[in-house]
Amino acid sequence: MTRPRILVLSGYGINCEQETQFAFEQAEGRAEIVHINDLPGKNILDYQILALPGGFSFGDDTGSGKAFAHRLRATLQDKLQEFVTRDRLIIGICNGFQILTQLGLVPALDGNYDQPTVALTHNTQARYHTRWVDLAINPLNPSPWLQLLGTISLPIAHGEGKFYAPREVLERLWTEELVAANYTEGELCKALDLPANPNGSLDNIAAITSTNGRVLGMMPHPERAIHITQHPLWTQDKEIYRRNKKYFQPTEGEGLQLFRNGVRHFT
Repeated sequence: MTRPRILVLSGYGINCEQETQFAFEQAEGRAEIVHINDLPGKNILDYQILALPGGFSFGDDTGSGKAFAHRLRATLQDKLQEFVTRDRLIIGICNGFQILTQLGLVPALDGNYDQPTVALTHNTQARYHTRWVDLAINPLNPSPWLQLLGTISLPIAHGEGKFYAPREVLERLWTEELVAANYTEGELCKALDLPANPNGSLDNIAAITSTNGRVLGMMPHPERAIHITQHPLWTQDKEIYRRNKKYFQPTEGEGLQLFRNGVRHFT
């Protein structure tokens, strides 16, 4: 089996590159961390997947993801346009999602990949928020990233994750099935008595894709949920198994399937 190559970006406040690389490696991909300053020496078309991890690029001083997006646009604009129109995949997680929206790579309405139409702004609580959320994956979104996913639980960690778009754009996101996932009240939220929507996102939107489905932007962190022991209720589940005299078998976390989907698209 040929293992696809994944370019994981880092630099200037990105701080989840190693976890993202590890998740892709667990999914049997070949992931390489590349600093943004080293991009001119790389041909991104040699890679099948481009990953923009979470973090706080450039300290979010000019707005979340804005400065990093400007650097990418100045360095790679033509190559990025070619990358997204070929059979390639892109994922942006948390800060990476913010960068994708600044670049206009999601939702890329009408195939326009350089015009921002949505935004991620300050949480309604006006503070950094870290917890787990339940997500309902849109079964009508045909993106390769979303295969075999239903309702899953993932962690979040952000201060500017509130999804915003003008009403006419929101309507198109739903009509064209570009919403990838929305916050929902699942088993975890009920068990921990947490509100389903953690940041005030319009229409409870947690993730969207481009119109061709190859670019995924999401606020939750799937790379932090690749093993069951990362889930906040795993010890409770283990105890329930013990009391019912059943053996608790540790399994992979729900986030790993997303990385498997990206890798398997090319195998």
